Parts: sequence; C-alpha cells; structure tokens
Amino acid sequence: QVQLVESGGGLVQAGGSLRLSCAASGSIFSINVMGWYRQAPGKQRDLVATITSGGSTNYADSVKGRFTISRDNAKNTVTLQMNSLKPEDTAVYYCNADRNGLGYIWDFYWGQGTQVTVSS
Repeated sequence: QVQLVESGGGLVQAGGSLRLSCAASGSIFSINVMGWYRQAPGKQRDLVATITSGGSTNYADSVKGRFTISRDNAKNTVTLQMNSLKPEDTAVYYCNADRNGLGYIWDFYWGQGTQVTVSS
C-alpha cells in the first residue's frame, strides 16, 4: 500500500509561484500514473495534471503553460511547480496514485491534501 503526503501549500500573491511536493511511503516505480487534483470550496475535485512512469504528462486546460508536474522515482516523490498563480487556483490540492493508469477512481490512492490560497 502506498501512502501519500503533500506539502508546500500556503498563501501567495497573484502572479506568484508555489511548488507542491508529494512524498510516498512506498515505491512509486511500479505506479503507472501519478497526478495532482484540486478541490475548491463547494466544487468537485478536478484533475490538474498527471504523469506516467515514462514521463508523459497531461494537464488541465486551465493550467497549461503555468503548471509543471514531475516525478522522481528514485526519491519516491512527485512535484507540481505552479507559476503565474491566479485567485481561481485557490483550492485544496491532492496527490494521487493510479497504479493501473486506467483512470478508475476506485483504484486511486489519495494524500490528505494541502491548501493553496492565491490572493488578488
């Protein structure tokens, strides 16, 4: 079983940057897809970005060109670099592991979430 712990959230001014990190208690080498999701108050949890074990990435349209996802299998970490932040990026950000990479939510592991607040 993989346990995920997020860190790096906080308060930042619009236009600023934050880097979120996800530390896994177990190896992520065998996990095909790692990702970041976010959930704003009163909203559903939405995909932000994913990365495969081979390094292929996918981003939500709302963050393309601003956010970058990466993974270090040797260190069992996943990172989300967030630049040019906007108030609408304010949300709780969750690290996700999808071992099979099929997108089935019942196969997902989740972190506890970290709060990101962007002030205008």
